[in-house]
Amino acid sequence: MKITASLISHGHGSDVLVLLGDLAALKEPGLRRLILTLNQPEPELAAALSTSQFPFELVVSKNETPQGFGANHNHAFARDAALLPSDLFAVLNPDLRFRGNPLAAMAHRLSQLPAAGVSYPRQLDSTGKPSDSERLLPTPARLIARYLGATRQEVSAGTEPDWVNAACLLVRRETYEQIGGFDERYHMYCEDVDFCLRLQLAGWGLVRAPDAVVEHAGQRASHRNLRHLIWHVSSLCRLWGSSAYRDWKKSRA
Repeated sequence: MKITASLISHGHGSDVLVLLGDLAALKEPGLRRLILTLNQPEPELAAALSTSQFPFELVVSKNETPQGFGANHNHAFARDAALLPSDLFAVLNPDLRFRGNPLAAMAHRLSQLPAAGVSYPRQLDSTGKPSDSERLLPTPARLIARYLGATRQEVSAGTEPDWVNAACLLVRRETYEQIGGFDERYHMYCEDVDFCLRLQLAGWGLVRAPDAVVEHAGQRASHRNLRHLIWHVSSLCRLWGSSAYRDWKKSRA
């Protein structure tokens, strides 16, 4: 199965160049295209890319005005469709680091499970410890517990997550199309929660690829930045009022 990857840079030029180098070093034959969205002007990154060559097609898209996480990935998905779509669509954060070849492992997992719409890797933090990328439904009580430091790992062994963060996802094209991609009303937070809930409500599964491993530091900007905190709270309120949230709770009652 052929893969198109989507990557967004919002001043992440140095991370992007490292990740592109890692992707090139994989020499993954399934990766046929990468769509890089520059969410703000980055002349140094653009200049570096103009003299670089990669074993996959690199498509650079430049936004006139910054867009949200979901909007940028949706636009990349539409761009891929116009160019000749791949079977699978990878959503990648610029601050990822690979261990081995996670794309191949995730694609293989999807080939094994036709009912799975998304595969995802095991995520490690910058110290090499398992991150909290697999989560349960974000209720007010769970969020309070997290902010108080009472719990970090919400999903124990043998428990299925309600959602996973979107730092590294591999999605079937038909799945992405069916659910309409990310809800662009979420600017930066909770779009991955909403995406995973709607995907599963539509009958698709989330599946971990145990042989796929990535490192993801995770910025947690809402813990330090007032504007990001406001965005986070706004997105949570939107999520809690959404039909996807209500329907998911009913399905688990």
